[in-house]
Amino acid sequence: MKIYGVGAAEGIGIGVAKVVREQSVEVIKKNIPDIETEVKNFMEILEITKAETEEMSQTLEKNASAKEAEILFGHIMLMSDPMLVDEIVNRIKNDMVCAEYAIDEVCNQYAAAFASMDDELMQQRATDMHDIKLRLIKKILGIESTDLSKLPYGSILVAKDLTPSMTAGLNPENVLGIVTEFGGKTSHSAILARALEIPAVVGLSDLPDDIKDDTDILIDGENGEVIILPNEEEKAEYEKKRNEFASNKELLKKYRELSSISKDGKRVEIAGNIGSPEDVNKVIENGGEGIGLFRTEFLFMDRDSMPSEEEQFESYKKVAVAMDGKPVIIRTLDIGGDKEIPYMGIQKDENPFLGYRAIRLCLDRKEDIYIPQLRALLRASAFGNIKIMLPLITSMDEIREAKALIETIKAEFDSKNIAYNKYIEVGIMIETAAASLLADIFAKEVDFFSIGTNDLIQYTMSVDRGNVKIAGLYSPFSPAVLRSIHRIITEGKKAGIMVGMCGEAAADPLLIPVLLSWGMDEFSMSASSILKSRQIISLCDSEALRTKVDKVLELATESEITNYLKKLTEEL
Repeated sequence: MKIYGVGAAEGIGIGVAKVVREQSVEVIKKNIPDIETEVKNFMEILEITKAETEEMSQTLEKNASAKEAEILFGHIMLMSDPMLVDEIVNRIKNDMVCAEYAIDEVCNQYAAAFASMDDELMQQRATDMHDIKLRLIKKILGIESTDLSKLPYGSILVAKDLTPSMTAGLNPENVLGIVTEFGGKTSHSAILARALEIPAVVGLSDLPDDIKDDTDILIDGENGEVIILPNEEEKAEYEKKRNEFASNKELLKKYRELSSISKDGKRVEIAGNIGSPEDVNKVIENGGEGIGLFRTEFLFMDRDSMPSEEEQFESYKKVAVAMDGKPVIIRTLDIGGDKEIPYMGIQKDENPFLGYRAIRLCLDRKEDIYIPQLRALLRASAFGNIKIMLPLITSMDEIREAKALIETIKAEFDSKNIAYNKYIEVGIMIETAAASLLADIFAKEVDFFSIGTNDLIQYTMSVDRGNVKIAGLYSPFSPAVLRSIHRIITEGKKAGIMVGMCGEAAADPLLIPVLLSWGMDEFSMSASSILKSRQIISLCDSEALRTKVDKVLELATESEITNYLKKLTEEL
């Protein structure tokens, strides 16, 4: 039986089903005479659960990266929310009810509020809240949670849905695939599956309810195919697919030591995106030629106070030293939007992606946030090839104000003989329609552009990048987005500055030949995508492709563009 869902993480999985059925936990309203003991027990359970989540987060950071660990950090933040905790405690005290009932009632209210929001990223919080609720209640009732870390080799995990805490505990050496009834490509479980390199197919609405443990299953995580009880011919076909996938993966290893050079001799740079100093090792292991995006917000998370200038300096220095003279582009703090840091006391915006975030927040809070970060960056620049990148730029005033701060700090350092790179480059992320339209003017003011496609698509198309209802609109192959990218690269090259891309589109096999032919200098991506992207570049003749590639600017629809590019890449 062959069924189709959403291909969420590429790869071929051949194994047997291990069915995870969510345990039904019955919560009974019980009156409790000893209220103080009940509150004390709840608070102890809460702290234990937070500590376990912190441990899971650290394991996930080690197995994947800081970006994925942020999902579980979000759980810790929810459990640390004073309003949530106070509501549960007050419910226990005022209604004299057991802790599990109070948790169930309050968490359900929060989950319903999250689920009703228009923002899909906030709707993800509803899933997170149910995950937290279930873990707390099980611990209070003494019910053991399913331990997925002990699944045997050859398991294909089958479930209605997987919570982030369940996915984070998987052993990628034993679990060869994930199949779920619910979820989309942007769900937290799908993100974690990709990070752990476990093939996954999600959103299978016609997944049979009667699948039993040890049923033979085949999955294709790229094409979204699942075959239940395959015949011998299908098994042979998938065995061949798996071998080809493994062979291609092995073949890519030769590209670790090679430069990123096209068939016609054009040299570009393939760099890695990181969220912490520890992520650098994976970039180096995969032959990264630099760091194209260091997301500094992760240094500010998972803590209850601002990192000091010294702490930041040590983190930036560590990355610069590890990269040994290769470029390290560090983005200044980008919080707000979907990233909340409670201790900063930032009031929630009604529309966070269009509100008080990134450069807007930093320029408003120079003394406590921005100046310490800029000082740390400049000091660390003495130890390597650090470049400073400003996020969410929409006006020249923002660029000039940030650069003026940098010059003021330089003057202070000169007067005190503090070492730094006097010629440090300052660039901007191009991720708004405003920045795209002003690319010709901005290019005269900055040292480089880095195109942040994740937000550029969102703002250009007016589409919430996490909303599955309008997911079809969120694509780098939209004619409007491609025209915007073409303009940015063209204006950057006219001004003689480096143009890179640090959004997910930088590693898209269909888009790489286009970007290369248009003159993009740097492609920055997750470490796991570096070798595949280098291979694609080596097959491209950028000059020969130029005329063919420019045709996409004449096409009217996304489907026309993708169909055209599929044929073009088949010829490589």
